[in-house]
Amino acid sequence: MNEKDQYPIGRYIENLELHQQMQQQWIATIASLPFRIKEEVQSLTQLQLDTPYRENGWTVRQVIHHLADSNINCFARIKFALTEENPSIKPFAEKPWADLFDAKLTDITPSLKILEGIHERWVALLENLKEKDWQKSFFHPELQKNQTIAQAMDKYSWHCKHHLAHIVNTKEKMGWN
Repeated sequence: MNEKDQYPIGRYIENLELHQQMQQQWIATIASLPFRIKEEVQSLTQLQLDTPYRENGWTVRQVIHHLADSNINCFARIKFALTEENPSIKPFAEKPWADLFDAKLTDITPSLKILEGIHERWVALLENLKEKDWQKSFFHPELQKNQTIAQAMDKYSWHCKHHLAHIVNTKEKMGWN
């Protein structure tokens, strides 16, 4: 398996020094993703949407549905962290979710709408956090550690760029541009 196909922007590396300037970058990434994804996929055919981004990888369609699923979960985790004292979150099984009928075979329009709506609310929430809010946390049972909102946003900002790159690279590799 080609590492560049699986991790087109590189593997996520936990950033140990999170600072305030990064918050605006994370918010910009969250704000722009729905429009960037829509721009990349609006002219793709059904056959192109069903093309895997790498050997044994998800299809472009599954990536789009995964982004909706994943970002709904992150948005909820942040809201839990803001309203509860270090709540334990429920991880979701991303690979089995991506293999369900709705992710493999349904139209991408509902997930594009979900991304647009969730991201609009997510940006509004993030733009109005106080500095202390960024340090509120949740417990991730799979990782067996606490994660602050700042840490989650660093990772999800990377996650958004990571999957956008899967789509962009697939289009380039297949000559769809």
